[in-house]
Amino acid sequence: MKRLFWCCILVFGVLCTSCITNKDVVYLQDKGTKTTDSLMVRQLSKPYRVQVNDILSINVKALDEELVGIFNPIENSNSSAQSQSGLYFNGFTVDLHGNIEFPVLGEINVLGFTIAEIKDKVEEELLKQYFKETAEIFVTVKLAGLRYTVTGEVGGTGVYTLFQDRVNIIEALANAGDIAQTGDRKDVLVIRQYPYGQKIHHIDLTDITAMESPFYFIQPNDIILVKPLKRKALGAGQTAIQNITTISSILAVLVSTYFLTRNL
Repeated sequence: MKRLFWCCILVFGVLCTSCITNKDVVYLQDKGTKTTDSLMVRQLSKPYRVQVNDILSINVKALDEELVGIFNPIENSNSSAQSQSGLYFNGFTVDLHGNIEFPVLGEINVLGFTIAEIKDKVEEELLKQYFKETAEIFVTVKLAGLRYTVTGEVGGTGVYTLFQDRVNIIEALANAGDIAQTGDRKDVLVIRQYPYGQKIHHIDLTDITAMESPFYFIQPNDIILVKPLKRKALGAGQTAIQNITTISSILAVLVSTYFLTRNL
């Protein structure tokens, strides 16, 4: 009986320590690294530099619309799904050499350039090769959607595209159904693409200093991986009530086994 008692105590202790607490699920907590008066932290967001396989939307405008018609893709539909496919077929994809094929101008190298730098470059080439210096043209350059992948302990894994210039990692995760209670918010992995390959970065989303991380704002082609908490592998419940239910079931089995073996 004494052995049974200590087994029950051990099971109870393990399951109680397996509860998921508020510290595990609350985003951007002040963990003492910031004072109460300095919770407005500085957000770091460097201009994005274009990578291989990015798709650019480039639009040229002038007083004479017919004159610039050759540069602008035709919009097939306003629906979300068809506009995305339209951007794929009519947008300007950065090839493996970092170039885009632009009408009349030919190949333009954009690898490693910011959107603002590409805009200036296209305007300069248009005025040099096609328009007169006095022509009043206006060029807009945008990324054709911010495409990223989310996998792991989230509400909905998959590949997502947001038509925004800036998206932080919490917004990206919310768009994917948020992190599940069994997901590890303290060590979220961001796999980022660079000209020399891919690199894995770590970010703690339970700490307010995450807003100062260079990985707080996602970039096109980022992969966000949310690992499961170690306690999930134990099969323990997520709340105290679930743990109590589990403990009661285990105790009932142990007590029944004890009395059955005792009566033999």
